[in-house]
Amino acid sequence: MPHKPRSPCRWNGCPKLTSQSYCEEHQKLVNKNYNRYERDSESNKRYGSRWKKIRAAFLSANPICELCGQDGRLTPAVLVHHKKKLTDGGTNDFENLMALCIRCHEFVHKHDCWRLRKIKNCIL
Repeated sequence: MPHKPRSPCRWNGCPKLTSQSYCEEHQKLVNKNYNRYERDSESNKRYGSRWKKIRAAFLSANPICELCGQDGRLTPAVLVHHKKKLTDGGTNDFENLMALCIRCHEFVHKHDCWRLRKIKNCIL
């Protein structure tokens, strides 16, 4: 699969080239700040080391984004989405998980397609 050209890290003043938004060093800082200041403390408890193992196993079993795959695109999955939120009684079972690329994951959250059961009507 061809790779997109690498671009500069989005961190102000960082000259490193990366295929993601941030270089590896700054991505860790962004994640740390997100978990500390933007995410509630209860969700930090739910997404600990046990979740990281489940997530890694699910992504290795499902390496392609499920929504892109429905359209015939072979986009690597990098995020795991819960179809039914953990706060709404969902579980970490594979039946409740979806492998998604960043674009599809943001789209699903922005339009709340899964909760409204309208994913087939959502245009990606």
